[in-house]
Amino acid sequence: MTACGQHQLANLMPLVLYSRNYCHLCLDMLTALEALRGEFVFSLTVVDVDADPEAEEKFDELVPVLTNGNGIELCHYHFDEPKVRAYLQGQTQ
Repeated sequence: MTACGQHQLANLMPLVLYSRNYCHLCLDMLTALEALRGEFVFSLTVVDVDADPEAEEKFDELVPVLTNGNGIELCHYHFDEPKVRAYLQGQTQ
């Protein structure tokens, strides 16, 4: 990987989406996030809470839950676009 590529990876704003495969709200949030990819550079990890006992215990009935790289919740149930945009612009941690 080039130094430029390493720099880009280091600057990615990390997001984690806790979801379920059969959850329509989860799909809606994922779709909303993907729509921001043309405007922002971020990494997205999708965690299936049904396949992760620790995540299921923590987030069970709250899914979808979107957190930042520090595990701080940005939103759950519904996509909070202003809050996510603020995070991706580096205005919040």
